[in-house]
Amino acid sequence: MTRKHLLVGASLLALAAAGATAYVAPLAADPKGPKDCASVLPELPNAHSRAADAREPNWAQRGGNVNDASCLSRTSVAGVVRVRTDADVETALRYASAHGLTVSAAGVKHSMGGQAFKRGGVVLDMRGMDAIRLDPEARTVEVGAGATWHQIQMALHPRFAVKAMQSTDIFSVGGSISVNAHGMDHQAGAVMGSLRSLRLMLADGKVVTASRTENADLFRHVVGGYGLFGVILSATLDVVPNDVYRSGREIIDYRAFPATFERIAADPSIGLSYVHLSTSPDSLLREALVYTYSKHVEDQSLDRAALGEVASTKIRRLTVNLAKRNDTFKRVKWWSEKHLEHRFESCTITRSQAQGSGEACLVARNDPMHDSVAYLFNDLPAETDILHEYFVPRARIIPFIDGMREIFQRESANLVNASIRAVGREDNALSYAPAPAFSVVLYLNQPTTPKGTDAMRQLTSDLIDLTARQGGRFFLPYQLHYSPEQLARSYPEIGGFFAAKRQWDPQELFSNTWYARYAPAFEKQPPAIRPSNTATAPLA
Repeated sequence: MTRKHLLVGASLLALAAAGATAYVAPLAADPKGPKDCASVLPELPNAHSRAADAREPNWAQRGGNVNDASCLSRTSVAGVVRVRTDADVETALRYASAHGLTVSAAGVKHSMGGQAFKRGGVVLDMRGMDAIRLDPEARTVEVGAGATWHQIQMALHPRFAVKAMQSTDIFSVGGSISVNAHGMDHQAGAVMGSLRSLRLMLADGKVVTASRTENADLFRHVVGGYGLFGVILSATLDVVPNDVYRSGREIIDYRAFPATFERIAADPSIGLSYVHLSTSPDSLLREALVYTYSKHVEDQSLDRAALGEVASTKIRRLTVNLAKRNDTFKRVKWWSEKHLEHRFESCTITRSQAQGSGEACLVARNDPMHDSVAYLFNDLPAETDILHEYFVPRARIIPFIDGMREIFQRESANLVNASIRAVGREDNALSYAPAPAFSVVLYLNQPTTPKGTDAMRQLTSDLIDLTARQGGRFFLPYQLHYSPEQLARSYPEIGGFFAAKRQWDPQELFSNTWYARYAPAFEKQPPAIRPSNTATAPLA
């Protein structure tokens, strides 16, 4: 080969390397700030215009727009009020009431359908109400509604851990209560199960306590009530010992999952569990990775390391973002999760301490849930990632997965992640699980274009119909791509829920885009419910 050919070859390799770097760098880069793509929320009437007032609240923002984690819900508002005390909240409520404005409470805004704001309304930024007070004797923690689970874990560790929280720690307590979130602990259930009581400010400014024994009906409506009954000020939660766990994982065929879960549920030593389903085209939803964390009975006196953040953020972000690009990278992502990921697991309790534990990886209970998922955030243009969640009767999980696979393949859905968790019966007024169910959580990528939105709307509608045919329900904190008829079919109690809201808040001071979109359809006669194509036993 001549020198000329060598130079040309080297130049081509250099160009290829430069091109690869230019392609990869944005996929791994940290985001510069919150994403703001567009608005796909339904148009709503403007609120009354604001007038001057001597007692104005502490505005963090006058007018302008807000958005949520979907980046698709850009909404013009009267303003955002920064609140730090009960008095700040009361001032904002009085101001809004006097000027014909609605009020929405917001934390980190990870609901994706305008549940934390409404066009023309006042938004309360609750993040300043984040006080945390641990009572080790009572094994409870009192927290402000704006505190995140991350902050709570840092305050509890190393002695205690949260009993029930969402599977990642970025969310606020007020937001988690408002959707009755659940997580990895299949024994503890959702947040409601570990919620002793909450303090709430009603529309008239009165502060009340609600629990299972005090204002019990209000309690059932506030938990999973989407901020429509009052402003959650603080909550008292159960805490548990920060047990040492031995991590475990198993690759199974998806059809073996029900029997596998029965084995997990029968073992009281397993404190946390969840399942990832394959997103590879070659084994789509057919292979499953089962993760478990079992109490390490040999020695609970081992030192707990300080909580650390998830490592290799850029590599993780690159892996996720490449998997959105094509099927080859989806195959690579699933292969690496099966064969490589566990080799890099952070064993926070060192093997030298864990004498006799062999090759076991030991962690504290707080560790698996101490994940702020920084690797899921990016600045990639013209795309966004959307969450879905469906609750299916436990006996119907296999046909539900089969139905999902058919829908994903037919509609070429860009599925990035799929997981399964177990939930028990939830007794709040608007329950997603009136009987024990499996929760299927989907993480999907979509273009931020009208075509991308239309495709996501069709996918959502088809998945909701599939869920209904299996006797299940869909989770409400996500995009508003469903009809009032679909809402009524999945939640036949929704009309009574909206009626109760108007009883507690007759002036409808508390509102959000979700309520403004759906409540009018139920004011007189609920929408007719079209029957499902397949008759199955409902959740309740």
